[in-house]
This record gives sequence, structure tokens and C-alpha cells, in this order.
Amino acid sequence: NQVLDEEKPDLVIFTGDIIYSQPAVENLRNVLKTVSDREIPFSIVFGNHDFEQGAPREELMKVAESLPYNLSVDEGPEVSGVGNYALAVRSSDGQKDALVLYCLDSNAYSSIEGVEGYDYIKHDQVDWYRTQSDAFTERNGGTPVPSLAFFHIPLPEYNQAAADENAQLYGIRREKACAPPLNSGLFTAFKEKGDVMGTFVGHDHDNDYAVCWYGVLLAYGRFTGGPTEYNHLPNGARVIELSEGSRSFTTWIRTKAGVEQPTVYPDSFVKE
Repeated sequence: NQVLDEEKPDLVIFTGDIIYSQPAVENLRNVLKTVSDREIPFSIVFGNHDFEQGAPREELMKVAESLPYNLSVDEGPEVSGVGNYALAVRSSDGQKDALVLYCLDSNAYSSIEGVEGYDYIKHDQVDWYRTQSDAFTERNGGTPVPSLAFFHIPLPEYNQAAADENAQLYGIRREKACAPPLNSGLFTAFKEKGDVMGTFVGHDHDNDYAVCWYGVLLAYGRFTGGPTEYNHLPNGARVIELSEGSRSFTTWIRTKAGVEQPTVYPDSFVKE
């Protein structure tokens, strides 16, 4: 509530693990109403815990879709997961797409025999992103549209970047990124298409850092909510302020104490 009152955002994206107890439908609706009742547009991606409280993700998506100001949609059964969609941010003159927000379902737990841990974003989802990216690029005269991506479980590249002593990292890292053990190539697709400037995830309660890896910012939000198995950081949220007409944005963490970790992509992450 404090973040919403102080930041007055134009859009709120929930990056998963939104509910942690039953009744799932009622609890999800209560969380989303904090923004819907303020007439703030919002969207959601699901986390691995969201479907563990008695309601499947399909039913939970319908809860979001029933509320005013929801922008979440589902591409349907032809794409793995629930809630893969692209939100186009129009230019101030309304003439073109100035930025794209890709939202992806990072699924939950590995279903491959002998592979433990978290699931990965599937190949058909990566193909879906490629198709969407190509379409936006074509409509933009062949130039990739600056983009951001939002999902719950961090990519394996988060650990690669955080372990690199030359990578520029801002924020708190109190645990290893709980990424899937298998890499399905989404980060490579981002680089090949040349549109995604940064990715934003949830999942790890004790991380809120942002680190630049091959020119793409890999960032966490800040844990927001009540006690779960573990959380040792004060509640907060990551705020993103976009810059029209350039491949840049400003981002910071808002907590009860105020603004923390203000950075500008890409300037703050370029080693002099």
C-alpha cells in the first residue's frame, strides 16, 4: 500500500508466488484488488507456489481477468504454461509501439526423470517470444523495439553473471539464484533478437540485485508480503521508469525507509 501511494505507478506487474495459503481464489483476489481498487492497470505472471493452494493456474488467471484494470491474458493451450503475453507500450504521440513488456510463465518443477529442481521456460514459449519479437520488429521498420521481460524463476544466467567478478552488480545477494538446472536458451533468444534490455523475476526471497550480463540487465524485485519459509529483507518493490526514444531506463528499490539502489541502465552498469 505504501509503495502504491508513494510511487503512483502507471502499471504494476506481480512476478509470481502471489498467494501462499488457502483459500487460493479469495486470497489472490484480495491481493490484486489492492491495485484494481486504485484504478491502476496490473498484470501477473505465476510462480511455482501459486498453484499449490487448491486452484489451478487456469482458474487463477480467470480471477485476474475478472477484475477491472487487468491486462493479463493467456495465449491458450498451444503455448506451454498459463499467462504468456506481450504488452505494447505506445509512444506518447500514439503513433507506434515504443516498448514491449513480455510476460512469461516460468512453470514450476522439473518433470524430467533424473532432473531435480525447478522447471525451465519451454522451447515452444521461446519460439512464441521469437515470433512476437519478429512481428514487433517488422512493424517498427526492421528495428527491434526496446523490451523488458517478466517471469518468476530466474534464468541460469543469473548465477553466471553474479559469479563473474567483472560483472557490474548492485543490490543484495544473500542466496544463490534458484534457477532451473537445465537451460532452454531464452537468454540466447533475447540476444539474437536484440530487443530485451532487462529481465525481472521474483522467486528468491533474499535477493534483490540487478546485474548486467552481455548487455542485458538481470534483476530481481524485492520481496513483498507476509512471512513464508524464509525472508530476511524488509518488504519493498522494484520500480522501473522508462525513457521514451532510447534504450535506457531507471530502476530502484522502494522500501518503508525510502529509495534504495537507484541505477540507470545501461550507464550504471558500464565499467569505466
